[in-house]
Amino acid sequence: MSGKFTLTGGARIGMANASYPFADLYVDNEILKINASIVGNLMFQPIDIISIEPYTFIPLIGQGIKINHRIENYNSKVIFWTFKDPNFVISEIKKTGFLQNLNSEINSHDIEILKKQNEGGFPIKKSVAIFFVIAWNLLFLSDIIPFFLNEKKEGSPIGIGMNLAIGLIFTSSILAIVSEKFRKIILKENRNFEDIKKFVYFIALITGIMFIVFTIGNLNK
Repeated sequence: MSGKFTLTGGARIGMANASYPFADLYVDNEILKINASIVGNLMFQPIDIISIEPYTFIPLIGQGIKINHRIENYNSKVIFWTFKDPNFVISEIKKTGFLQNLNSEINSHDIEILKKQNEGGFPIKKSVAIFFVIAWNLLFLSDIIPFFLNEKKEGSPIGIGMNLAIGLIFTSSILAIVSEKFRKIILKENRNFEDIKKFVYFIALITGIMFIVFTIGNLNK
C-alpha cells in the first residue's frame, strides 16, 4: 500500500460546482479530504464512507468519482471531477489502505475531524457570507434600478455602485491573503487559509482587473 494519494481536479457538492483546477483530493489510510475552496472543504474517515464509485456525466470532460457517505451535515451529492480514468482513481485510493482502515477507536485526531464535519463543508461563516451577498446586491441595484427607471436607451448601467461592489470583493480578497486577523473574522473556527487559497487568488485577480476597467470606463463618461 502507498502512503498517500493526491490529485487536482474539480468538485461538485450539492448544486455548487468548482471546475478544474479549483479542487484537490487527498487520501491516506486515515482520511480522505476534498478541498473545493469556497464550494466546500470535506473530510471523511473510512467509517464515514458507504462506497466510492465511478461517475460519468460527459465522457472525458465530465467524469470522476462519486462519494457516498453517512455524514448528515454534508450534502449527499459529492463528486470529485478528474480527467483521469475514475477506476484508476479508485484503485489508487484503495492502495492507500483508506477503505480497509475501519478502526473505530476515537483519538484526538478523530475529534478534530468530527468538529469540522459538524460545521458542514462551507468554510466561510454564514453571517459573513450573508453580509457579502446583501452588500453586493445592494450596490449593484443602486446602479441598475435608477438606470432602468430613467429609461435610458444609451450608455451602461455600470456606475459607482457596481465599482464599489467589485472593490469590496477585491479588497476583501487582498485582506484574506495578507491579514491573519481578517481570516479569523471570515473563516469558521477550524478552517484556515489553505481551505480557500486558490479561490481567493483567482477572485483577487478577476475583480482587480474588473475594478481597473470599470474605473477607467467611469472616468471616460
